[in-house]
Amino acid sequence: MPRPKNIISIEQLLFSQGFGTRKRCRVLVIEGLVQINGETVNDSSLTIDVSDESAWPLTFSVNGEAWEYHAKAYLMLNKPAGYECSQKAKSHPSVYTLLPSPLRLRDVQSVGRLDQDTTGLLLFSDDGQFIHQMASPKHHVPKVYEITTSSPISDQQIRRLLDGVVLDDSPTPVRALACERTAPSHLKMTLAQGKYHQVKRMLSAVDNHVAALHRSQIGNLVLPSNLGTGEWRFLTVTELLAASSRQ
Repeated sequence: MPRPKNIISIEQLLFSQGFGTRKRCRVLVIEGLVQINGETVNDSSLTIDVSDESAWPLTFSVNGEAWEYHAKAYLMLNKPAGYECSQKAKSHPSVYTLLPSPLRLRDVQSVGRLDQDTTGLLLFSDDGQFIHQMASPKHHVPKVYEITTSSPISDQQIRRLLDGVVLDDSPTPVRALACERTAPSHLKMTLAQGKYHQVKRMLSAVDNHVAALHRSQIGNLVLPSNLGTGEWRFLTVTELLAASSRQ
């Protein structure tokens, strides 16, 4: 069944994608800095059907930089160490500085957080429902962490992590859904909770410590090997469907 038409002006398109105020978007068009599917447009009132599947993906460029139209933004970032997941970072640069200005103006929000020294998969969106679905503890979305431990991890410590350990903020044990030793001091652990510093506190509870921490997977989304540290990209349709499917 075809989508209902969604006809907007070029000015509205640019505004919706985070390219500034309406006035700024109008000026970009008038100055000939905008191309739609490879053709320069000079009339900001011209309309386009952004739901037209035959023209998908709708591509445009602003001042020579290529973009794809996304009604809602869903993206992944390979977070480097030394960045805070906060718009108002205090001690380290904000992870939002790794995103281009249009996405920041769209007010994308990180789906959960990673500590400044933790690396790996971080999701962003301006879709509140998606953020809630992926981040809310009620949905128990599993997350996979690659952990380098300060000391070799023992079978007994793995059993304790799987059976459950008690942290200092709750008497209810927290358990790893899966726990696999991949090297003497390297652990692959899957969690469904989202407690503060949970991985570090769980390792401390079994008398070991985290030397390095990397998140490689959220739900059905795996951090691709070709996404470099500090790089971001939009989720593909397939990835978005996988993320939205039952975890």
